[in-house]
Amino acid sequence: MKNSTVKQSLLPLGLAVAGVASIVGLSAAAAPDAQPDAAPAAASSVSGTQHQPRPGDIFRRTELYFGSARPDNKPPVTDAQFDTFVDKYVTPRFPDGLTQLTGEGQFNGSTGPIEEKSFVVVLLYPLDDRGANKEIEAIRKDYKKAFQQESVLRADSLDRVSF
Repeated sequence: MKNSTVKQSLLPLGLAVAGVASIVGLSAAAAPDAQPDAAPAAASSVSGTQHQPRPGDIFRRTELYFGSARPDNKPPVTDAQFDTFVDKYVTPRFPDGLTQLTGEGQFNGSTGPIEEKSFVVVLLYPLDDRGANKEIEAIRKDYKKAFQQESVLRADSLDRVSF
């Protein structure tokens, strides 16, 4: 009996936390067609002020993760080789800019676990860029072919950006 009382008393707290989260604009996920500047109805009545839209626009964000390990005991992809690849295959397709990062990664490939240096390219582009998907897939294909890779990881999301 005591456990049900505890559960019942926590329910209003959970609803209150969810309410606060919606007032400050937190959500689990944003749909591509959502209106991110729309204020929750309760926000203006709770705070007494009008909602100020956040600066920026919604852009697509694609992160590409490139491995450096190569099969058949070939030497790994070097920084210089990757820079050349980016200059030749990525920059011409996304001339407005990109971010390039390096890190350590793990991958469970067809031959077992691989730990390797990884290269990451972050691309931001407008929602209405209809050619971006084709260009990104071409980059992935070119890298796999050039450096004998099983895959190039792709992660897509929506971000609010301001320049």
